[in-house]
Amino acid sequence: RNYPRARADMQSNLYISLSAQLALLKRMEGVAQNVANVSTPGYRAERISFQEYLSRQPGLTTSFVQSGQTYLSSQAGALEKTGNPYDIAVNGDAWLGISTPQGIAYTRDGRFSLSPQGELLSVQGFPLIDIGDSPIQIDTGGRVPSIGKDGSISRDGRTIATIGLFRIPPDAQLRRGENGSVVPDRPAEPQIDFNAASISQGYIERSNVEPVKEMTHLITIQRNFDAISNAVSEIEDGLSSAIRTLGA
Repeated sequence: RNYPRARADMQSNLYISLSAQLALLKRMEGVAQNVANVSTPGYRAERISFQEYLSRQPGLTTSFVQSGQTYLSSQAGALEKTGNPYDIAVNGDAWLGISTPQGIAYTRDGRFSLSPQGELLSVQGFPLIDIGDSPIQIDTGGRVPSIGKDGSISRDGRTIATIGLFRIPPDAQLRRGENGSVVPDRPAEPQIDFNAASISQGYIERSNVEPVKEMTHLITIQRNFDAISNAVSEIEDGLSSAIRTLGA
């Protein structure tokens, strides 16, 4: 019998199984984060692409599972009417900018309130910015302003500020910030096409996570992980048996 060849095959199967487990663990982390943010307004579900990696050795080609890039679902969440005139929902391909101590971050969470100093603040207390990255300032006296689809803030027919809408480059790598916000590795661009994006006053966008589907994914991933664990145990038993046979 060709025991060295059989041992090499079993080792390859072991590495393939381990690569699949690592990919499933990464996917499980993403799904768990999605489930934890089901109620976070404007949250975009996290997805992971999987790729095949071929290891070519003389007389042997092995296919491994490799985790690809993590990306955010582009599907919009449902709009929820709040009646708060400072709540805003973004429609289409755009994000709101907020100024944080770490720099500009981008969010779809449109829950804002007017501070005594006249700044529109997020639920974390970060100022909403205009297209020039400056915090929006509003006179706190007078009537409640109206917010147009283009982000213009008006009072008594006069524009007093404009909310910035930003488009993140599709190939940008995103880092998660607070409360579902994101920080891209390259500058976001002003969104000036108001046919592609707009604002609705008195609404917020809900999370686009579908809880039943995500829980189903979580159960499926766990079952697949357990099945691979059983396969790894069988491979390890086979390797141990082969080593004992060769040692004899």
